[in-house]
This record gives sequence, structure tokens and C-alpha cells, in this order.
Amino acid sequence: MTASAGPPRRNKTTNRIAIVAVGRLKPGPERDLYDHYAARLRPAPLVTEIAEARGSAAEVRRREGAAILAAIPEGALLVALDLGGTQPDSEGFASLLQRWAETGKPIAFVIGGAEGLDPTVQARAAHRIALGPMTWPHFLVRGMLAEQLYRAQAIRTNHPYHRAWRPA
Repeated sequence: MTASAGPPRRNKTTNRIAIVAVGRLKPGPERDLYDHYAARLRPAPLVTEIAEARGSAAEVRRREGAAILAAIPEGALLVALDLGGTQPDSEGFASLLQRWAETGKPIAFVIGGAEGLDPTVQARAAHRIALGPMTWPHFLVRGMLAEQLYRAQAIRTNHPYHRAWRPA
């Protein structure tokens, strides 16, 4: 993972998937969860961490939003992880990911901080998805996203990791 030291720069990346997230993931279970699944992805996502801002909720969202937008790889298709987004199941997410990949653009997933995403980030997003109707800590979302990216990769390659059946 890369940590941002100072103002984020717009990345030119050959990685097809980038994750721009507020907060620095410290050693611990959330980091271990992310690392476990990111290590299985080919290629591993490029992660840019944005410093958590201080101030009122609106000011925090504005500052973090500006930093997020500045860190998005050039020409990327932006996907915001947002509680108000659509909630695809794993197969649906795999299909969306395939469709997004077929655009030829890098895919940038953005994860806001404790105050959520600024409206400017939401407006810039081509897609908004949620990992269910519950609110999740932003550090946990990174690991959950990595798992779903790995699951989508498994679905696309018919790997046995994903078991599509559900008990009735």
C-alpha cells in the first residue's frame, strides 16, 4: 500500500484498479483483512491513502473530497462506495466490474472517511455502490471491497472460491 505524504498527486497507473481511501490503515485486523485479499488479486490494487481532515463535518467532507478527487488516476472510471448506492450481489458486482473493465479505463474505487463522501465526489462518480444497507467503518470497508474484488475475479475465472448456491 502507498501512503500519501503531503498533497496527493494525480496518479498515472497501469493498474486497472485503484483504491483511494481516507485514513491510514495501521497494523491490525483491518489491515490484515485487506492484505489477505489484496495479495490474491492480479494485479493488486494501487492504494492511495488520504489524510483524515479536521473541522466541522462539512469542512471535513470538503477537504477530504478535494484530496480524493486530486488523487484519482487520470481518466479513471470513478466508483464511490456510498450507503446510498446500488447494492449488487456478488455475481452482479462481478458483471459490473467486467463491464467497467471493458471500457479500457482504470477503475478507481473511493472510500470516504467517518463523515462520508463530499457531494462533489458523489457527483463525479460514474457509479455508486453500497456494501449493503448497514453503515460500516471506513477501515473495514477497504477489506470488504478487497474480498469482493477477489470474489469477482473468482467468479470470472470459474474458481471454486465463490459458491453460487444458496440454501432454500
